[in-house]
Amino acid sequence: MYPGILIAAARRRIKQAVIARVGDRGLTPQQFWILIAIHETPAVSQSAIAERTFADAPTVSRAIAPLVERGLARAATDPADRRRTQLTLTPSGAKLARSLAPIAREIRETVVAGMTDAEVEALNAALDRVVSNLDRLERRRVAVERA
Repeated sequence: MYPGILIAAARRRIKQAVIARVGDRGLTPQQFWILIAIHETPAVSQSAIAERTFADAPTVSRAIAPLVERGLARAATDPADRRRTQLTLTPSGAKLARSLAPIAREIRETVVAGMTDAEVEALNAALDRVVSNLDRLERRRVAVERA
């Protein structure tokens, strides 16, 4: 079977698992994972969230906006680097994130259930290669368009 189909199926299943567990809280899967990321790394930068979630900056910004509007997160200029935006949780956002943390842990653990550490490491390496290959393909496409 073509690995891309399995990757897409795994992504859909993870998304469905998140929706089934947090959909009633008005969060998209992306907002859920961003809320968890801010909870796990307080005062994290928006660019670090993008790197951690393999999303581009505009996508992360669009996902964060509703969290800020709902009073769950705050976005502020990093005092050490005025070009960077730091994200923190509000008290209500922290409370929600604490209640969601076991769900994130359950999903993460389920994804690798039954795998040895070596299998998880091999899977991570293979998926990292897939992402790198696709990034390289995109860079070639952009270069051809610009030529």
